[in-house]
Amino acid sequence: MTKVQTAIRTVYFSIIGNACLALIKGITGYFGNSYALMADAIESTTDIFSSLLVLFGIKYSNRPADKNHPYGHGRAEPLITFIVVGFLITSATIIAYESINNIGKAHESPKSYTLIVLGAIILWKELSYRLVIRKSKETKSSSLEADAWHHRSDAITSIAAFIGISIALLFGKGFESADDWAALFSSGFILYNSYLIFRPALGEIMDEHLYDDLVDEIRTISRTVEGVIDTEKCFIRKAGMKYHVDLHAIVDANISVKQGHDISHKLKDTLREEIPQLGHVLIHIEPHG
Repeated sequence: MTKVQTAIRTVYFSIIGNACLALIKGITGYFGNSYALMADAIESTTDIFSSLLVLFGIKYSNRPADKNHPYGHGRAEPLITFIVVGFLITSATIIAYESINNIGKAHESPKSYTLIVLGAIILWKELSYRLVIRKSKETKSSSLEADAWHHRSDAITSIAAFIGISIALLFGKGFESADDWAALFSSGFILYNSYLIFRPALGEIMDEHLYDDLVDEIRTISRTVEGVIDTEKCFIRKAGMKYHVDLHAIVDANISVKQGHDISHKLKDTLREEIPQLGHVLIHIEPHG
């Protein structure tokens, strides 16, 4: 299975899981008198739409290069990540607004069975996070990483809801608003996670240098290619699941242009064979000495 297929299947897993959880949370929160759980349902609903965006981003960003996009369409992925972050911020704002409104209002305490539902949800979302984050590392997908953090933030908001409901049930009358405070805390955590997701995607768009390990690997492999004495500059920029490389290779100053040309092609082929995630590779030949 290719990395793209792995990423797509992982997103389908997220979509189905979030759809089921949004329904369970919404029904349980409504009948169980828990706004924290209903806030959780709102987040899961936005997660469905953000996962659909991630799915579109992965498929579009992996389209092959064409006349108008010689480097491919990989930049679409971090752009989709920005939109996903927008969904997160919107859901956090709605949750915070409704929580503040409900804190001062008298309402019934949550039902005890909501804790059972929340316990199962927390376990499921943490397992989902671990699965999706592992797949994001395998595929080098920033938008899939954002999707993984949706699962983790969902688990944390559910934990907050669990604590809030437990306080409301344990201490009884006068502590009903603990559930709303839990939802407010959840909104703050969602905003914090939004920044954690946004920052790497911004670095990708701005061609920030974050790939020292990959540079070292490229230099090591390059020195094994016949005719390459050493390497000089090596610039890497990420687009989608691919890494585009500009590499200066040092060769004997006395060889012909044709020999230098052949070495550069051999070096490019070797790098792309040894490191499949490389995309466009540009080799500049430097004379030794």
